[in-house]
Amino acid sequence: MSPLKKITLVTIIVSFYTFSSCVSSTEFEVGGDDGWLVPQSNKTHGDVFNQWASHNRFKVGDTVRFKYNKDSVLVVSSEDEYKKCKTTKPHFYSNNEDTVFKLDRPGFFYFISGVSGHCEKGQKMIIKVMEPEESTPDSPSPSSPSSSSSSPPSLPASTHKKSNALKTTVQFSSSGFVVFAIIAVSVFGWV
Repeated sequence: MSPLKKITLVTIIVSFYTFSSCVSSTEFEVGGDDGWLVPQSNKTHGDVFNQWASHNRFKVGDTVRFKYNKDSVLVVSSEDEYKKCKTTKPHFYSNNEDTVFKLDRPGFFYFISGVSGHCEKGQKMIIKVMEPEESTPDSPSPSSPSSSSSSPPSLPASTHKKSNALKTTVQFSSSGFVVFAIIAVSVFGWV
């Protein structure tokens, strides 16, 4: 390979890594090793899964995996439906014993069991998905007047806990790959 082609190839590789964006996502196993089940202790009703969630930091694009037997997972639309364990009009329902749900937006997600009595015994969880870092303002925004209505409970943020994550994936954006392919084809005449 000629020195010019080597320099061009190095430039292409460096450009690819510089201009392509990395997307990282993590898949969390809800409840860790215990999975999605009715909590056994009376004193932890409503807290087991929220405690688990509060020890993790969820980002847009992450997924949560629910493993369970003879149960179901519902996503309800409001804190009120969550508190009342209302299962009549969920946004999402699954009962396949191994459910993966993608956290596709920032904000709160309210998960409950659809089996009668399970939610009331504490098989429910709130996940807070963080805003993407690029859109975080440098200074805090003033509170809006509508924030006085019932706001979701605050969950402490922490870092990803690898023991609670099944896998972390890193993907290059498709646009970065396309640019790399076009440059390589034009420089080396690969067709």
